[in-house]
Amino acid sequence: MKKKGLIFKCMMYVLIFLLIFPIAVLVLWSFVNIWPWPKVFPDNFGIRGFKYIFNPLNNSLKILFFSIFLSSVVTFITLLMSIPAAKALGVYKFKGKSFFKILILAPIIVPPIAVAMGIHFVFIKMGLANTFIGVVLVHLIPCLPYGIRILTNVFEIIGESMEMQARVLGASPFQAFIKITLPLIAPGLISAATLVFIVSFSQYFLTFLIGGGQIVTFSMLMFPYIQSGDRMMASSYSIIFILSTFGMLLIMEKLVKFYYRGKNYFYM
Repeated sequence: MKKKGLIFKCMMYVLIFLLIFPIAVLVLWSFVNIWPWPKVFPDNFGIRGFKYIFNPLNNSLKILFFSIFLSSVVTFITLLMSIPAAKALGVYKFKGKSFFKILILAPIIVPPIAVAMGIHFVFIKMGLANTFIGVVLVHLIPCLPYGIRILTNVFEIIGESMEMQARVLGASPFQAFIKITLPLIAPGLISAATLVFIVSFSQYFLTFLIGGGQIVTFSMLMFPYIQSGDRMMASSYSIIFILSTFGMLLIMEKLVKFYYRGKNYFYM
C-alpha cells in the first residue's frame, strides 16, 4: 500500500510539474527582452509587451472585452441548443441514436478548413459574411459538439425520473424543467459552458475567414506575434489570454452557484 501511495504521489508531482513549468516559462518570457543561447537564465528584462497591450491607442483591451462578449453570446446560444438535443440523446430511445451521437462529433473530426470555404461562400450569399452574427453562427459549429456531448453524459446519469415525479404532482413541463432538471444539470452546464467558452475564445481561422477582418478578436491579435517569433509579445498576449479565460470561468461558476443557492435548490 505504501508503495502504491508513493507511486501515486510521484505521478501527481510529475503532472503538477508538467502543468506549472510551461506556464512559468511563459510568464518569464513575457518579461524578457532577450534570452540568447546558451544562457540558462535571461538577464535583460522589460515590460514592452504589457505596455503595448495596455496602451489605449492599440485598442487591445477594447478588443479583449469584445472577444469576451462574443464568446459569452456563443456560449449562451450553444447551451440553449445543447440542452434539448442532449436530453433527447441522453434520455430517450430511438432508432439511429448511436449514429446521431457520432454525427454530432463531425465538426470536431473534420478539419474546419475543409468546410470553412463552403460556409464562407454561403454566408456571402446570405449577407452574413463580415458580420457579428455570421461570426457567432460559425463559432457554433465547433462549439456545439462539446456542449451536446457533455450534457448528454449528464442526462444519462440523472435520467428523467425526478422530472416525471414533478409532472405527476401537477407541475407543468416548464416548471418541472426550471425547478427540477435545471438545478440538477447545473454542474454539467458549468462544465459545458467552460469548454465552449474556451473553444469560442480561441477561434482564429473561422473568425478571420467569416469576419473578413471586420470582426477582430483577441486571438487574431495574438496569433501574428506567435508566427513572427516575437516571444515577448506572444507570451504577454498569452498571459492576458489565459487570465481572461480563467477569470470568466470563475465568474460563470460563481454566478451559477449563487443563483441556485439563492433559490435554495440542491446544488451538487
